[in-house]
Amino acid sequence: MMGIKEIQEILPHRYPFLLVDRVTEVIEGKSVKGYKNVTMNEPFFQGHFPGEPIMPGVLVLEALAQVGGIAILQMDQYKGKIPLFAGADKVRWRKQVVPGDKLELSCEIIKLRGPIGIGKGIATVEGKIACEAEIMFAIG
Repeated sequence: MMGIKEIQEILPHRYPFLLVDRVTEVIEGKSVKGYKNVTMNEPFFQGHFPGEPIMPGVLVLEALAQVGGIAILQMDQYKGKIPLFAGADKVRWRKQVVPGDKLELSCEIIKLRGPIGIGKGIATVEGKIACEAEIMFAIG
């Protein structure tokens, strides 16, 4: 299990763009599980949307990419590198994410060739899929 300090040692992201609060399971180079506690204090809720706060879908997708990056950046050859979002396929948003939700994040690395890879990410809230995608990344 990793808390925020350990996550910050791995990911270069910082507030307000660090979207992973805790990692609950990681298999280096293979898979990772973690979560983000979504609170009304998030800066994006000021404008998305006033009176009807919904976490932007692209930020849910970014949270999946970040948690996937943790699995890769655990590998010796990638430690200290920067994970770059290179693309997303088969993206589907199925449920709104709102303040008070615990956004469960999981990513399985399905392909890795050198510094380029693909992860299958699934974000859920209370067991219901909020977002799923195949995320392509490059390690820079």
